[in-house]
Amino acid sequence: MRAVAKRLRQQAIVVVGFCLLSTQLVAQQLPAELQQAWRNTKLPDSALSLVVKEVGGPMLIQHNSTVPRNPASVMKMVTTWAGLSGLGPEHTWRTTVYTQGQPKVDAQGTLQGPLYIQASGDPFFSIPDLWSLLRDVRMRGIKNLSQVVVDRTAFGQVGTDTYAFDGAGDRPYNASPDAMMVGFGASRLVFQPDPQNKKWVGFVDPPIAGMRVENNVQWSDQRCPGSPAVNTQIQSGPNGIAIQASGTAAGSCGEFSVYRLTMSQEAFFNGLFKMIWKELGGTLAHDISSGKTPGNAHALVWHDSRTLADQVRVINKQSNNVMATLLLLRLGHQVNGQGATVANSENVAMRILQSQGINTGGWRIDNGSGLSRQARVTANGMAQMLDVIWNSNYMAEFMSSLAIAGVDGTVRRRLRDDEVQGRAHLKTGTLRDARALAGYVLGASGKRYIMVTMVNGEGTAAVRPFDDALVKWLAEQ
Repeated sequence: MRAVAKRLRQQAIVVVGFCLLSTQLVAQQLPAELQQAWRNTKLPDSALSLVVKEVGGPMLIQHNSTVPRNPASVMKMVTTWAGLSGLGPEHTWRTTVYTQGQPKVDAQGTLQGPLYIQASGDPFFSIPDLWSLLRDVRMRGIKNLSQVVVDRTAFGQVGTDTYAFDGAGDRPYNASPDAMMVGFGASRLVFQPDPQNKKWVGFVDPPIAGMRVENNVQWSDQRCPGSPAVNTQIQSGPNGIAIQASGTAAGSCGEFSVYRLTMSQEAFFNGLFKMIWKELGGTLAHDISSGKTPGNAHALVWHDSRTLADQVRVINKQSNNVMATLLLLRLGHQVNGQGATVANSENVAMRILQSQGINTGGWRIDNGSGLSRQARVTANGMAQMLDVIWNSNYMAEFMSSLAIAGVDGTVRRRLRDDEVQGRAHLKTGTLRDARALAGYVLGASGKRYIMVTMVNGEGTAAVRPFDDALVKWLAEQ
């Protein structure tokens, strides 16, 4: 036993020594200002892929640049660039309401035949957009509907189990894609303070029939520590959906809201439609179903989305997962037609990138959002893509979608130093075992630099100070 223990100790010393040596090897390739920052991560060099180069110019730093790694949400850069390239910045989504042939409406406002809603997968279709669309229907004299049919055939089977990735199936970042998504499919839970009774009053918005909040959030008199943390459980039963809320919140925080996925995208849309149609004074005789719009249908009213240039700013700055997936699916639909899937849409995106001379060897776009364990890119390929973008017609649209260091998006609280704030346009990526940062940094000399850094494995959160130091160093060049 002593001999075994001795061997284990020797092996542990070798492993630790190898990790320290690996860290030192990477540090030796770095400028003096960055060497200690890398050593402080205590990460092995095998975990890191790094490329730093001038835009259109020489390579400055390169390490494991051809190793495929999980980029987490940095994958959204790939999806949004493929979308801009394949669709153009002025591309829009149209959600159309049809009747069966020319609309026939009697004196009481009853529409003969079904009302069809042809979904397009608009990533940013909102509750006010749906209200406006249905108001336009009412303005055409239609009040009483016998049947509503939602046409989702633009996509194939694209729905996902929201609990599959990390078990947090009620969190909006896990939202399932759907051709008829409204407001990301998320309900807003509002908590209002009642100081007199020292309790929280909770309600759900939108107030869809059959949904209620069972509020057990406790009142605290302490000073507000920041955004309150509320735990939720979604319970479905014969009497509807109960959202059980628990936790403790300081009354001094004032009214606050949290967003949760409370039902499937289809059920959420159906509930919203019925609620809004009723508010507009309409009636619906039967339930809402899925189907296909007939060839002889008449376009009654429609809603055109924000442009793609506007939507990519939300996708990248706010790192919206489901919007990224819907953009990827739209790209597949535009090329392959009805029934777009993640797989055939991924193939379309890859062909676009390869046609631009980008080396996508080892890449896997998967769902396009980066919320994936299978997604892979290389630092070298990403740097090539950023070089291509800089010299493209749509460089300005893409650049404006990236978060600005110390100013907005996912890096608004980072890199606020005077010498770096506002000088970097970046995309962050964060998963349990992956961290990535990529984008452009404007140096003090006026030169623009491309940087791509990715680490995979345990303890990847330790790389953040190094990434920040790298951006700061480039801003000073």
